[in-house]
Amino acid sequence: MSFHRFVALGDSFTEGVGDPDHTRPNGLRGWADRVAEVLSEQNDDFGYANLAIRGRKMAGVLDEQVAPALALEPDLVTVYAGANDILRPKVDLDTLVGRYDEALGRLAATGARLLVFTAFDPGGSATYRMLRGRFALYNELVRESGDRHGASIVDFWRLREYRDWRLWDDDRMHMGPAGHQRMAIEVLDVLGVDHGLEPLPLRDLTVAGRREQLREHATWVRGSAAPWVHRRLTGRSSGDTVSPRHPTLGRVGPGGVDASI
Repeated sequence: MSFHRFVALGDSFTEGVGDPDHTRPNGLRGWADRVAEVLSEQNDDFGYANLAIRGRKMAGVLDEQVAPALALEPDLVTVYAGANDILRPKVDLDTLVGRYDEALGRLAATGARLLVFTAFDPGGSATYRMLRGRFALYNELVRESGDRHGASIVDFWRLREYRDWRLWDDDRMHMGPAGHQRMAIEVLDVLGVDHGLEPLPLRDLTVAGRREQLREHATWVRGSAAPWVHRRLTGRSSGDTVSPRHPTLGRVGPGGVDASI
């Protein structure tokens, strides 16, 4: 399986938040870049665009990214959206995924290979466990929509290794480099693309004492949880001043994207 024009849509998950690389736009790499690097080795005319922006809810992803994606005439499209809606106090999941379904239909109608994701299982998280039922319902609706439109599905919910917090960033909200690498492997495997990617080494686990655990939790609350809550209360988003990392098709390699196509 080979592709020539890959366009990635979504929020922070696809933008690459948690996988820092100061040499790339927005200072990020992410699973989509990692996938594009593999695909670029297979075709001289390969092009990659990443339209994802952190903090975007479903409406923002669909309103801002679907039309530009269609204009790029991709033969591979990946979409992840909805997690930022699920985390809000109230959400109508049927309506949310109903609109998602319409957008997936538009993308699938182009003949492009379409790949979507379920959300992760928060059962191992003390912070997000209370929303597990929402995540489960959202995932089943996404699976149904994906099946209807012939999409490939990366079932994040069933990737149990993500219960290991070493795959996550210190903010406990985004995947870290090892998590993005693991997701890139899963995407390529689901697409049936041969590759040589291997999981990244994980740091050694240390058993923290009660005092150290409390200190780490307080640091997380101040640095990650509190700013997130403040943005929700003030109607702001972490992506308000962020632009798409790769808005046009370009070649990609280990050093990033050359927007020359």
